[in-house]
Parts: sequence; structure tokens; C-alpha cells
Amino acid sequence: MNKSGFTAVDGSKDCLSRGLIFLAFFAMIFECSATYASSFVIVPTYDSTITSDSNAATIEATINSTIGVYEATFTDPITVNITFQEMNSGLGQSSTFFDTILYSSYLTALTADKKSSNDAIALAHLGAGPNNPVNNNPNINVKLPNLRAVGIMESPLLGQPDGTIGLNTSIMNLSRAGQQNPSKYDLMAVVSHEINEVLGLGSALPNPPSRTIFPEDLFRYASNGARTFTTSGDNAYFSIDGTNDLARFNQDSGGDYGDWWSTGAHTPQVQDAFGTAGAQPNLGVEVTALDVIGYDVAPEPGTVILLGTGLVIAGLRRRRGRQAR
Repeated sequence: MNKSGFTAVDGSKDCLSRGLIFLAFFAMIFECSATYASSFVIVPTYDSTITSDSNAATIEATINSTIGVYEATFTDPITVNITFQEMNSGLGQSSTFFDTILYSSYLTALTADKKSSNDAIALAHLGAGPNNPVNNNPNINVKLPNLRAVGIMESPLLGQPDGTIGLNTSIMNLSRAGQQNPSKYDLMAVVSHEINEVLGLGSALPNPPSRTIFPEDLFRYASNGARTFTTSGDNAYFSIDGTNDLARFNQDSGGDYGDWWSTGAHTPQVQDAFGTAGAQPNLGVEVTALDVIGYDVAPEPGTVILLGTGLVIAGLRRRRGRQAR
């Protein structure tokens, strides 16, 4: 009986230890999830062209949902202010404040901010500076949210947003819920496209090749692996290593040169230069593009869980090892 009693006491201690380990594990996951969900913030401001729209509630709900995707995807501890408004032509457009800084300063900050394996690969192909590897210019244009993402604290003038996004909602499906008009464009995809440009995507082209580049131009390659920075031809790809082509760049002067090729048969993507009616693309390679120019991507939930599970297993093994002694 005494032996059984002592065994029960020892077993209770063991269960308590295990319980504490599991509690710590779940607390860690919760804390990590909360951090990832709250550190990166986009604050939308809706001007009167949207708030006075009879569909304002639906439009704002879709924009807010889109913002939620970004806040769950990136972890940079910054706040980005964006004004949204309606427009009467085109599909979507954005304007963003940027600064021209030394490329060496940007490269230093980007290197210090390295988090992902894609960051490591991209940095390994950027060289040591001080001039950029695209056109040997000593400067680079970087949008202000992108600067803050790599730790260079610059903000627009007091009262100004980081960027302004215009949306031609009259030709869009305003929500992905319910029946969709196949002749209209997806509001969520257009909002994502323009947010990407406010955050930092975009090319200096069609400016002359000697002019100051933007960060995305650092990852512009021809199919033979050589850097390319020209509006000529139709052979330009987004790649972080010059070998693996992740997306084809648009070379049509009717669209942005920092967008993806979409003038022929293709699978629609968020950053396509020309939208596809009826399509509902979600973020894909665009996340990689934002990652390598300086944004930090939240690890997949499975990664956090596997890490935590490893800690739990290690803790139990240590406990059992002590008992064996």
C-alpha cells in the first residue's frame, strides 16, 4: 500500500510536470499567434466617395477582410495608413510616398532584417554593393512602408497617408459571397494588387535604364539568368536567384512593368497587369516578392506547432531520463 501510495504521489508529480509543459506549449502558440496577428497593422481611411456609396458596407467589409489577410501574413511591427476612394475609369490605381536613399543603406538594413530562407537566397544574389547590381546606380527608391519594414523609420508628412488607392467599384463584384457576375472583376483581388504596390512592389521602368531603381527591380531577370532592366522584348521574370522564374513580368506599355504578364492565356494572379473578369486570385508569389524586399512573413501555423511539439517531446524525454536515474 505504501509503495502504491508513493507511486501515486510520484505519478501525480509526473502528470503535473507534463501538464505544465503542455500548458506552456499552448501558451507559446497562443502568444505567437497573437503577436503575428497584431504586429503588422494596416489602417484604412474611407473617403466620401466610398462612405456615400449605397454599397459602402459591402465595399468596406471586403477591404477590411483583405487587410486581415495581410495582417495575418506579415509580422513587421509597423502601421501602414491607406486612404481608399472610388474612381470612374480603369480598374484600380495607387499612389505612394517613397524616398531615394543610398543603395548601400538599404542593403545593410535588408541584410539585418533577414528572416526567411528566401531572404537568404535573395541576399546571396545581390552582391556587396555599394552600387545596385541592376544598373550600377548608387541610389534606390524605396516606398516609406517598405523602409519602415526594414527598420528605417520614415513616415509621410503629418496628416498624410502612406498611400492612396482608387477603385472603380462599378465594374467589380464587391463580395465573394453570393452570385458572381462573370463579366465583372473581383474587388478583393484588385485591393490586394494595389496594397502590394503601396507596400513596395513596382518598377522604375519605363524610366531610362540609368535612372534610380525600385526594390522589385533587383529581382528582374531574363530567362537565361542575366539581369534585365529594359522595356524591350518580352523576356523578363521575377526570380530571387536568377535561375528559378517565379512569375513573368509584364512588358506591355499599357500596364505597369512591375506587374505580372497577362496578355495571353495564363492563370490569373493578383499582380497581373491586366485583370481577368470573373477570376478570384489570392495572394501567391506576391508574398515572396514582398518578403525579399523587406517584409517578414509569419511562419505557417504548422511550423509553430511542430516547433512546440518538439519542445514538448524534448521536455518529456528529459523528465523520463531523470526518472530512469
